Amino acid sequence: MLEIIAGLLIFALGVFVFIVLPMKMAKARDRSAVGWVLISLLLSPLVAIIGLLVLGRALPAQKI
Repeated sequence: MLEIIAGLLIFALGVFVFIVLPMKMAKARDRSAVGWVLISLLLSPLVAIIGLLVLGRALPAQKI
């Protein structure tokens, strides 16, 4: 029973790190949430998070 709970917690943490965190960061910076979630899934969540922090907010004509 404990292994099942631990597995679910690890799965929830993975979903948060790979999907929810980059999505919320991208939306807060007026960037494409789907694009940054794909970057997170294909490359690494660390790459997506650092990329979003470095790029900052998108200009109105620069939304990607």
